[in-house]
Amino acid sequence: MKVGVHVSISSGFLSAAKTAVKLGAESFQYFPKNPRSLEIKQPDFHDADACRAFCEEHGLCTIAHAPYPANLSLEDREGRSRVARSLKNDLVIAESLGSIGVVVHFGKYKGKDPLQGYQNSIQCLNEALDGWKGRAKLLLENQAGEGTTIGLTFEECVTIRKLCDDPEHIGFCLDTCHLFASGVWTAENWSELHQRALEIGYVQQLCAIHLNDSMYASGSHRDRHANLGQGMIGLEPLKQLLTSLQGADIPVVMETAASKKGKRSSELELAKSLLRS
Repeated sequence: MKVGVHVSISSGFLSAAKTAVKLGAESFQYFPKNPRSLEIKQPDFHDADACRAFCEEHGLCTIAHAPYPANLSLEDREGRSRVARSLKNDLVIAESLGSIGVVVHFGKYKGKDPLQGYQNSIQCLNEALDGWKGRAKLLLENQAGEGTTIGLTFEECVTIRKLCDDPEHIGFCLDTCHLFASGVWTAENWSELHQRALEIGYVQQLCAIHLNDSMYASGSHRDRHANLGQGMIGLEPLKQLLTSLQGADIPVVMETAASKKGKRSSELELAKSLLRS
């Protein structure tokens, strides 16, 4: 596993990679474009190529994160098509950087029938991946249940992937805070969850982990990240989860507060120590 953090690309892709190395990260996550917008971005491929070469030289593993408005389950067809176009744009950028893929949430479904929400998500994923031949994948991230009832469980992620036209281009990103806040994980039932995740094929398609503690209790449905060991999950349950999945060569990225360089570096060391001990 390669432990890292989320890094800003405000000064460019290569600059973001250099920042990650200075912090002691082995991987990093980035927004491929404005995180508040679905507007299509024409990337600077020269910068992207330089970043990719730098990452290969330093053994850095990278993942992109889709902008926040990327809601797969939107009821409006044109709105979903706009999300799909944005995701395809994100995939192109991620591919140019040699990234594993683009993390995307199911999104919030506001309709009365959750099944329609799932169908909307499948349609959006199919449209985004139509004609896609790259190696970068769309990585479905489990949700906390804040404002929605879909996308909380491993079973949902696996089923949606199976029902898509191009499942080989879809993987998973496991967010520890979301899994805890959703109530699926209580910090005491990981052995059972892990066994189930293996049985249904979730672990086999796991491509990234968001390693975050939670400010609120299991089942709160509140998506608020806390620094490692300073939330309601605690270090031991996080360590148990990580070590059970340690055979996978995947990025483990923290999305916690980053007020000071020293604080981020020390938290990276703490995360690495969970894997060593």
